[in-house]
Amino acid sequence: MDAEICRNFLLVKTDFPDKLIDGKYQFKDDEHSKKYCDNGNCNGPLDKINTVCLYLFNEFFGNSSVFESVSKSNVNIVEYIMIWLNYMLNLMEPSGSTTNLEYFYKLYINTGVKYNEVINGDKPYNSYKDLIDKNNYFLTMDKSIIIKLYNAFNILCNMYNEYKEDNTYCEKYLNKAKEFVKIYDDLNKNPNNSDGSSYGQVLCTLSNDYNNFKNKCKDIKCSNYSSFPTIEKKNNSLKCSEKTAQGSEVTSSSSSIGNTIISVLSIFGAIAFFLGISYKYSLFGFRKRFQKQKLREKLKNIKKRMNQ
Repeated sequence: MDAEICRNFLLVKTDFPDKLIDGKYQFKDDEHSKKYCDNGNCNGPLDKINTVCLYLFNEFFGNSSVFESVSKSNVNIVEYIMIWLNYMLNLMEPSGSTTNLEYFYKLYINTGVKYNEVINGDKPYNSYKDLIDKNNYFLTMDKSIIIKLYNAFNILCNMYNEYKEDNTYCEKYLNKAKEFVKIYDDLNKNPNNSDGSSYGQVLCTLSNDYNNFKNKCKDIKCSNYSSFPTIEKKNNSLKCSEKTAQGSEVTSSSSSIGNTIISVLSIFGAIAFFLGISYKYSLFGFRKRFQKQKLREKLKNIKKRMNQ
């Protein structure tokens, strides 16, 4: 998790609030509906939720190069998308014996063109549906658990969004950290949290991202860093440690490769310069800069609306 990920969820929450008004969903921006509508007619609430879900997958997993990189090193973003999707669907009561997410999966994901489109062939995950199927335990997850997971995720994202490296007085972070840990501890006591369970994996993701935030506060020498509450892990603590270690190995490996490349390029300065320019204007580099610029513009507009 990082601030850029959380900013995307903030934009979604602003354009598509996470509460009903008079029993209805509120869509304040049809941009997603126009761009990610499969059938050209996305006027119903489920149709629009589907377009927002596709927007999130596209933002985080995008084209084949982004897909391969993120699906290897940060596939846990899918868990957060599924928490958001499940929570939004559960704002309405289920109409039958299946959960709202199960119904949504059969209607949109299972046969949806954009979900099944091959983005990265011959890999463990080659489509959005593959990523979702890896996390299919969300389909039958109890509504009360989803609410707590969403609240914990929401608090954590707010912390990342508000984080500033030049702010060493972290009282605001500390208060939110206490809220987060209180919800997490409640989730941690659930009997579903057994060693190796899917439920435990989600808690691992939350705890790792919380601890990463604490480390960010430690790095900027927050005056009250020592007051940040510690998460008490249960049976899944070993699995969490292994999960964190695997992520570190990916980072170390990437760092090692990067250092090797830098060493070689330093010998050939002209080649390094050419590659630097080439990368700067590559499609991927341009796409990321454009997305960040667009994100900043939308956030400015949100702040203006809030101050009116």
